[in-house]
Amino acid sequence: MTTSSATDAPRPTTAPRPIARPRPRAPRRPHTPGRPRRSVLLTVLTGVVLLYSLVPLLWLVISATKTQQGLARSFGLWFDGDFALWDNITETFTYQDGVFGRWLLNTLLYVVVGAGGATLLAVLGGYALAKFDFPGKRAVFAVVIGAVAVPTTALAVPTFLMFSKLGLTDTPWAIIVPSLISPFGLYLMWVFATEAIPAELMEAARIDGASELRTFFQVALPLLAPGTVTVLLFTTVATWNNYFLPLIMLKDPDWYPLTLGLDAWNKQAATAGGEAVFNLVVTGSLLTIVPLIAAFLLLQKYWQSGLAAGSVKE
Repeated sequence: MTTSSATDAPRPTTAPRPIARPRPRAPRRPHTPGRPRRSVLLTVLTGVVLLYSLVPLLWLVISATKTQQGLARSFGLWFDGDFALWDNITETFTYQDGVFGRWLLNTLLYVVVGAGGATLLAVLGGYALAKFDFPGKRAVFAVVIGAVAVPTTALAVPTFLMFSKLGLTDTPWAIIVPSLISPFGLYLMWVFATEAIPAELMEAARIDGASELRTFFQVALPLLAPGTVTVLLFTTVATWNNYFLPLIMLKDPDWYPLTLGLDAWNKQAATAGGEAVFNLVVTGSLLTIVPLIAAFLLLQKYWQSGLAAGSVKE
């Protein structure tokens, strides 16, 4: 007779636990090459920079609508009770026998002759350096790079001493001649012409019997239009906003540019018996930047493509 032990008793069966499977993750969107990724940090930083740039412009526009008394009694970023924009503009052009109009014409003269001449020289020099080989080309490149690195204020005093020896101080030539030299514009046109003008196109024009002058004007110059406009805008802004060079070169108020003339109006309140015309200074500053804004908006497509010149190499 056999006896069953405790170990032979049937054990309770338990249902097997299901194996936990990982949840499938949502598929990520494939990044397309032409679609930039969104960045919250970059968006915030861009907004801060945009706000930093627009707040002074907003203050300038609002302040130009106030009278001299309204500037003192009202909040800077809000309008005053009296809207005096048109009166301020009229008074700006008639104050001191209309000297503001004279300063505006002087600035236009310096920009047309100085910035226009600097652009022409930069285009000619950049094209020659990019498409022709000659002895000393590396030395010229080193000089151009060194000139770009030197700030213009460091050259102001030597320039004044040289022009005083020539007897050209207190004349328009003291502003125009230094404005004709733009090392950055020359370097930019050098880089742009290297990438924008195919050597094969120039060789085809020469084979067809075109002279070097005709090749430049009919073949190269149309291709250099974006870089030319970019250099023209840079030199125009630099000449239009030039302050330190006219400050040391000019004494006659009849030859002042807008920057120096508005500074003289701003400082006359601190002189004995001087009249405070801060409303005219603000209105004149607003009128001063309007042509620059219009130039950038009208030529936007050209200077944007010029800035990207040489960034991609095929």
